[in-house]
Amino acid sequence: MVEWPMEVDEVILNKILQFKNFLKNKCLEGVDWEYVPAYNSLLLVNTKTTIDFVSFSKKLEHWYASMGEAGPYQRYLWRLPVSYDQEFGIDLGDIAIQLKIEIPELISLHTNHIYTVYGIGFLPGFMYLGGLPAALETSRKATPRLKVNKGAVGIAGKQTGVYPQESPGGWNIIGNCPVPIFDSAKKEPCFVSVGDQIQFYKVSRAKYDLHKIEVEVGIYQPEKIQIDA
Repeated sequence: MVEWPMEVDEVILNKILQFKNFLKNKCLEGVDWEYVPAYNSLLLVNTKTTIDFVSFSKKLEHWYASMGEAGPYQRYLWRLPVSYDQEFGIDLGDIAIQLKIEIPELISLHTNHIYTVYGIGFLPGFMYLGGLPAALETSRKATPRLKVNKGAVGIAGKQTGVYPQESPGGWNIIGNCPVPIFDSAKKEPCFVSVGDQIQFYKVSRAKYDLHKIEVEVGIYQPEKIQIDA
């Protein structure tokens, strides 16, 4: 585990991702290594080779110092539809009262911001999205729900995210996204990567139902825009 300062900062995240690509392309070529970047750390996993911690740590320090200004890496802005219908946004009313704003303003704040994917975990495909507006910051639920529906869009603390499958959860649920973030049947089960960005946009219940059908028949393609790293 290689660690950086304990801060939620895109500059740090970019350094981590640049170092990951530098290691993958210049230093640790081969298929034996797995790289898990998140927030302020990079986990390197190798189950086929014995790693001497002291000597390998020195190599990592040398590689990091010699990396210089690493080249840009490929990343995307993904635009994902969300229905904020009351059926899905089961905490919308309570959160609006708590934050002293109207529900339309809450939805507008949530959709007008672009979020950075700082980590993927907890569940396969669960994106930890930083960049939630300060006006939407709210505590997790005191008692987590035993069942949160697949696709539920939640907010908690300074983050927002989408539940990729049905599970327990303690985030405040404000909508639902019909696009599956994780699909084990696909070659690349999670189409989003750490470092990518997400923007949600509001859709009607009818449009949500249409997207669900498009997903089921395999014709839906999430909107993506290549961005500079």
